[in-house]
Amino acid sequence: MKLIVGLGNHGLKYKNTRHNVGYMVLDEYAKLNSLEFNKSKFSGVYTEITKENEKIIFLKPEKYVNLSGEVVRSFIDYFKINLEDVLVIHDDLDLELGEYKLKQDGGSAGHNGVTNIILNLASKEFKRLKIGISKSDQISTSNYVLGKFSKEEEEKIEQVITTAINIINDYIDEDFIKIMNKYN
Repeated sequence: MKLIVGLGNHGLKYKNTRHNVGYMVLDEYAKLNSLEFNKSKFSGVYTEITKENEKIIFLKPEKYVNLSGEVVRSFIDYFKINLEDVLVIHDDLDLELGEYKLKQDGGSAGHNGVTNIILNLASKEFKRLKIGISKSDQISTSNYVLGKFSKEEEEKIEQVITTAINIINDYIDEDFIKIMNKYN
């Protein structure tokens, strides 16, 4: 069983903000595959598929990004998912807009949602798909990550989301090291 988590904040106020790229990826994946986030459990909405007798759960935690770890922990415990089968998709200020990076484990690099996941799992041993949103020297970090993309930025993000969909498809079927070599 695999768990694919897209980080974001729920509610229309946060729709299409930089901090919600994880949600945006899962929403696009669901749209392309005729899936609906119509199940709710442990403060998260989710959908699932079965491919070659393996269940894959797509989760959007509905606690704020900074509390995502509580929801992820509940899903891992309830569905008995191994940490090596967890992929978290999230924004990254240290990557330029339009860039992405796959990581097998590691620290949070200051991302409070990832920090909370590490805290709740008592482990850094989960996979990540980091999507670059750049930084701003003119706007505070909290205002920047909660801000919406400009039209030019949206085009770059749409391209990255397309790549992220391909990564998810590969993640479902292939070894993560092979995927990292292919996309990184």
